[in-house]
Amino acid sequence: MDFTTWAQGHGVINHSLETQRRIKQLANDLESSNRISDQTRFYSLLNSLDIITNQAMWLVVHMTYSKQVYLDGRELKSEDFKQDPQGHTGGSLNMVPAFAGFLAANTLTLEHRDWLMGQGHCVAAIDALQLLTGQAKKERIDEYPLTDKGLSDFVRAFYSYQVSAKGKPVSPLGSHVNVNTQGASIEGGYLGFAALHYVHQPLPGEKLVAFLSDGAFEEQRGSDWAARWWRAEDSGSVCPIMIANGRRIDQRTMTAQQGDSAWFADHLAHQGFDPICIDGRDPAAFVWAILTMEASLAESAAKIEHGQTQYPIALPYCIAETEKGFGFPGAGTNAAHGLPLANNPRFDDEALRLFNLGVKALFNDSNVWKPAADRLSQPENIKPDYDVVVHRPEPDWKTMGEYYSPAQAMDDYFVSLVKLNNQLRIRVGNPDELSSNRFGNTLALLKHRVTHPESNVAESLDGKVITALNEEAVISACLANRQGLNLIVSYEAFAVKMLGAIRQALIFSRHQKESSDPAKWLALPVVATSHLWENGKNEQSHQDPTLCEALLNEMSDMARVVFPADANSAMAVLKKCYSDSGAIWNVVTAKSKLEVLMTPEQANEVVEQGAVCLRGHCSAEIQLVAVGSYQLHQAMLLSDRLSERQQAHSLIYLLEPGRYRHPRDEREKSIQAQHNVRSVLFPDSVEQRLFLYHGHPESILSCCRPLDLGPKNTSALGYINQGGTLDSQGMLFANQCTWAHGALHLSRKLGLEDENWLSVDEIKALMGEGDPYEIIDPPY
Repeated sequence: MDFTTWAQGHGVINHSLETQRRIKQLANDLESSNRISDQTRFYSLLNSLDIITNQAMWLVVHMTYSKQVYLDGRELKSEDFKQDPQGHTGGSLNMVPAFAGFLAANTLTLEHRDWLMGQGHCVAAIDALQLLTGQAKKERIDEYPLTDKGLSDFVRAFYSYQVSAKGKPVSPLGSHVNVNTQGASIEGGYLGFAALHYVHQPLPGEKLVAFLSDGAFEEQRGSDWAARWWRAEDSGSVCPIMIANGRRIDQRTMTAQQGDSAWFADHLAHQGFDPICIDGRDPAAFVWAILTMEASLAESAAKIEHGQTQYPIALPYCIAETEKGFGFPGAGTNAAHGLPLANNPRFDDEALRLFNLGVKALFNDSNVWKPAADRLSQPENIKPDYDVVVHRPEPDWKTMGEYYSPAQAMDDYFVSLVKLNNQLRIRVGNPDELSSNRFGNTLALLKHRVTHPESNVAESLDGKVITALNEEAVISACLANRQGLNLIVSYEAFAVKMLGAIRQALIFSRHQKESSDPAKWLALPVVATSHLWENGKNEQSHQDPTLCEALLNEMSDMARVVFPADANSAMAVLKKCYSDSGAIWNVVTAKSKLEVLMTPEQANEVVEQGAVCLRGHCSAEIQLVAVGSYQLHQAMLLSDRLSERQQAHSLIYLLEPGRYRHPRDEREKSIQAQHNVRSVLFPDSVEQRLFLYHGHPESILSCCRPLDLGPKNTSALGYINQGGTLDSQGMLFANQCTWAHGALHLSRKLGLEDENWLSVDEIKALMGEGDPYEIIDPPY
């Protein structure tokens, strides 16, 4: 095979003059550098690439529309089509040349590359290509052999919607990227997250190609900063490739409206990128782009090493111009996003004609496409994911009665952890105010990553702290750093903006666990501080427990929601978190100096059991259950009053509510507190159980139903959406969850007089008729 023969194209693939020029130069460069032995094999590979691209596009449209596949290419009849065709066909067709080019680049250079795809709904392209080329997982290859029956079963499995007796999808094929797709690492359900991930993912020596969506560019901010974060010293090669098809679901993208790729390239240049444009319809153009971008990045890294330039380097970025649904009737229309044909070929003769016409242009005989597929064999990944080993030091335990910030204690512990594990790549996600959130030592040690450090400020070119006023961008930096050590610190109210990224990571990791291939990345602590009860100076918008409450609804073996009570329990939590993998720990902790109320033994016990008894006998008539540090202090004040009045009671600190729920499956059951622990700490014989909870009272009752003795015997106090510019004491009073509110509530539940445990002035304060400072401390 020579250049002239390849340049003629194949099927729907044509090679523009610019692509021909680029490929010819690439062939000469590879041959002169001895990366290929001769150009004949090079063009033979590219010809095979054209063939398999056509055939994969052929299979993709069958996945959407048909329930029958014939490898002899015969025309389909109306009965061969699905009753209800489904798919993201246009984007998937656009992804076929891109991913096929990715495979060919690997074959050509004999190098493994990882991949990300932001537009996870285009997974049909990858699933089709992997199956045809034998790169799919073994289970899929065995289940769907490359025969009429095997491929018919394959297309029927796509959007089959069938559910198993165990309530799981029967089909391993998903509407988005899932764990059954070889090499997958994120679902791509949120279009823009891959653009936030890619620059933080590969380690030195690794290579990554990230396929991005032009629609995501306007949806997700933060990807513009990638060029500012990349450093050759701790980052591998990255090749971001935007599939610029110009259309969202029902209209043109903003980029298309602004002036297409020329406008976008100019925008990228202003953001520190080095944009190149290619023909996104041509798989060979993607081969050229990947190898060219890698060479450019390597050249920049060499110049940095030799002092010939400085950061930030112009990060290569490819814009692959195409039309949505290229290669099949309906291309370039809004309909191409899902179903490019106006009607279902099963019921419409014109749609049937167009389908058969479209697939005929893509079809290749088996004796043509199968040898082509064989030529795209992939090199072995010599650096597969491995278990991240971290050495966890013993905390510097604080003395009972000492006043120390729980967040500061976590900062102390993390610094000691980093110093002991500096062989790992460190990423700290910081949406701002790391120092004010009491992680000043972490910042002083690791520093903000910037391109031009300011003197006398904790900034550095190689800083490990990724700081941006964009919560999704900073958590993505940590989620992408799968083989490193990570930490997120945020205001609690702002951390909720990370929820989508957290859920996507948790769901994918849970699916990995269910497929007996659990994720190996170290658990990620998301520290939510400056929280609801200590952020009054910033008004009620900053008083928001939504994140922890939302994560309590997720599977508790994956979303570990914990509420450290003091400095010792905070350090014990962080130490335990880093022994976990594939999970996210939402650590809701105070930053103010609070009294240390747990011994090291109690701190370890509460982490291991999820709860601990701090006062009294658990079978006493009244049980106080505190969840949150400020709630514990109120519970202890109430406990003091009950003790003064000789009322038997117990005080339990509940660190991790998700371990005391009705488990929803066996994996969640595996992390529940042991039955004997639960029965001792929370006996059913208790007459009144009162929860004092960090968030909304309904949230704790719905989570911990096994601890609910019924409405007559169980109550909860917490946040009832009151607030403003108030201190912690004022917040507790405004939300009717002080120790005194608890005392009044319990006395009435037990049928006692209000004065039984409270003074007249205290009762007046509770009734809104007296001075609140009879029961809370004044601000000054």
